[in-house]
Amino acid sequence: MEDPSRLTREFLEELGTKKTVGEIEELRVKYLGKKGTVTEKLKSLARLAPDERREAGRLLNDFKALAERELALKKEDARRRELASKLASEAIDVSLPGIFRRPGRLHPVTLVMSEIIRIFTGMGFTVEEGPEVELDHYNFEALNIPKEHPARDMQDTFYISSDIVLRTHTSPVQVRVLEKKKPPLRFIAPGKVYRCDADVSHTPMFHQIEGMMVGENVTFANLKAVLEAFLHKVFSPQVPVRFRPSYFPFTEPSAEVDIGCIFCGGAGCGICKGTGWIEILGSGMVNPRVFELAGLDPRNISGFAFGMGMERIAMLKYGIDDLRLFFENDIRFLGQF
Repeated sequence: MEDPSRLTREFLEELGTKKTVGEIEELRVKYLGKKGTVTEKLKSLARLAPDERREAGRLLNDFKALAERELALKKEDARRRELASKLASEAIDVSLPGIFRRPGRLHPVTLVMSEIIRIFTGMGFTVEEGPEVELDHYNFEALNIPKEHPARDMQDTFYISSDIVLRTHTSPVQVRVLEKKKPPLRFIAPGKVYRCDADVSHTPMFHQIEGMMVGENVTFANLKAVLEAFLHKVFSPQVPVRFRPSYFPFTEPSAEVDIGCIFCGGAGCGICKGTGWIEILGSGMVNPRVFELAGLDPRNISGFAFGMGMERIAMLKYGIDDLRLFFENDIRFLGQF
């Protein structure tokens, strides 16, 4: 065993050169760790005579106690210095001007969709959802549009395979709900839909909300009452509403719903093409064949359905003349809402 005073002197000299908490910890491991100097010397005590072993053990324990004490003091001092340095570097000058963070805005389509959902849930409708990648069966066949049916030409479809499509409307949600839940039902189905079309008034992806009400003795009068109440809440209680005969394979009878032009007040303008009316949504009584395909008996129930595009309503509500503005992410446009 070498002179214990030399071991202490070497340790204190090394300790004096250490400045950071990390360096001090490395020194602790070197002397007091599992493979450190003190541990190795304690293992070698077995080779000494009993009297020498006792004295050497006492000296090593004294050194260990001194080293632990000095390391703790040095480490605490280093922590204080590092904290003081960090606080100085992160100090906030309260005299500097603040950083203005521009508040976010909801997208106009989101605003309109939220408003429409709020109106219909206020009428007792629930909200249902379905997949955007849909089976041909639900997107077409279960809606009375079998393969080779000419009505498929009304929708430019994205086909993933012969049996899988990107849904062209949210009507497939109606079929899925009819299969899983028993009438009476009253629900809406908001979501994204996809069609191969792109110009000033069409985009490959857009948003729709479909609605359905099914039960005993549901009539066209119920359909008119619900849609008129909805349109009066979205636009104005004074806006006129009319129903025109139309055709959809999944409803019979079917009707297009128009509102009086909100830009010219019905006098006729370029937006309404001089008619004084603007088409707003499609609707009709559910075709009995749709009930049969969903496993329901059309002799016991009846219902109506309707569907509308969110972007179209947003354009009318906010006076937007180009559908592409919704998707260009121009902050000057989005910041207005």
